[in-house]
Parts: sequence; structure tokens; C-alpha cells
Amino acid sequence: MYGVLPQDAQTYWQLLSRQLHCYGVVGICEQLVWPSNLLQHWRDPNLLLSQTCGFPLVTLLEQQVQLVGVFSYQSPYCSGEYYRSLVVVREDEEGQKLADFRGRRVAYNSIDSQSGYNALRALIAPLAVNGRFFSYGIASGGHYRSIDMIKQHQADIAAIDCVSFALLQRANPSAVAGLKIISQTEAAPGLPLITSLSTSEEQLLLIRQAISATVNSPVAIAAKNPLLITGFSVLPWSAYDVIKRMQTKAFALGVTTL
Repeated sequence: MYGVLPQDAQTYWQLLSRQLHCYGVVGICEQLVWPSNLLQHWRDPNLLLSQTCGFPLVTLLEQQVQLVGVFSYQSPYCSGEYYRSLVVVREDEEGQKLADFRGRRVAYNSIDSQSGYNALRALIAPLAVNGRFFSYGIASGGHYRSIDMIKQHQADIAAIDCVSFALLQRANPSAVAGLKIISQTEAAPGLPLITSLSTSEEQLLLIRQAISATVNSPVAIAAKNPLLITGFSVLPWSAYDVIKRMQTKAFALGVTTL
């Protein structure tokens, strides 16, 4: 789900798919796909390997998929396999902290996003009055579009996950020029890799071994660097409870939407 350029992800997938073959994993697609209906894709009973977001994982996919693991990414705002969102505004704004942006327009990628929606909702909840902090929210459809909307004065503020921000900053520095970071959300485990419930325990183990071998292979350095991948870990489902707690915190304070 990361990568400014799709060919970067495809290059890495070619190396990973070879390792999967070597480890005896069956049912491998040669080409990566980016489905238009993500929820249907994630729930596919034949799904071998995909990457989802932590929020739909705990709200829509629990007991419907198996956790494979999570990548670690190179960003000054990541801590191992944990990441957070950066709350960004225009650099020429007088406000320097989140409270200064009460009543402003917020852009978010989608309501099922951990980084762009759920984490930000939990962050602003203590500042809300009668369940509201921003004047209104705008669904942008993606983090990079949220950034564009801020720069074009169509929105004032957004939460951008730190990996997406780092990828865009490296690929196109001018795209984030003129922005400043005024806050950060609580950290959560990164975007989980998943497989279907029909994947056997043996196949799941082989998938994990193949991913680890790819991440740790010197041959893969040139392929993983463009994606900022630095490692791979296996986390329990309970690691993602922090995402549920963010939602519970916001709801308890009367904040159900941005």
C-alpha cells in the first residue's frame, strides 16, 4: 500500500515472489494488483498475501483473516514496526499547535483509515466541544491529495502517515514544501500483511520465512530502499488493540467524526 511509484513495489514483489517459490509457497501471482474494492479483496478466501490498514483490520477483518506480519520503515517518526501520523498545515499559518486550528477545515483520506482519520480523531477528542473540533471534514481519497488540498487552500490541516510523508518528500520534495508539522498522533503498529483463513499453518510459516529472507537479503537492498523497508516482524493481534483504544477514547469524549 506504500510507494509513490507502482514500479517500485513491483520490483520488490518480483524478489519476494521468487523467495516464495523457493520456500514452496503455492498460488503466487506474478504481478501485483491494486484492487478497486479493497474490502472484497481482503476478504477473498483465496487471498495469499496482501497489505491492509490497522483500522479496517480491527473493525472489519477480525476473525476473517490471519496476520502475517508487518514491515518496519525508515522514517524519523517510526519506531521499529510502529508508526504515527504527522499533523500538517501550511507553513505560513500563524498557529503553532493543534489547539490553534479549532474551527478549521480538515482533509482526511478516508473514514476507514487509521493514520488519516482514527488516529487524528483520538488526538483532537480532548480538545473538542460538543463533539466537534474542526468546522467540517473533507474526504480527499488519499494522503497525497490531502496535502494538495492544503496547499491549494481547499483545506487547512490533515494527518499524514509518516511513511507516506517520507516517501513523498524523497520522491518529490516540492510536494511537501510550504508545509509544517504541528503535532503527531500516538504510535500504532504499521500496516499489517495478511492472508486468508484458508492458508494453512505450514504455508503461513513459509510465507513469513520467505518475507524475512527477502528483507534480509543483500540482493534486495536496491529494491527495498525505494519503499523505505528496513525489516519484518511478526506481531500478535493484541498489538493492534491500541487502534481500538483510540476509537474508544474518542467515542467516550463524544467525538464520532472529524
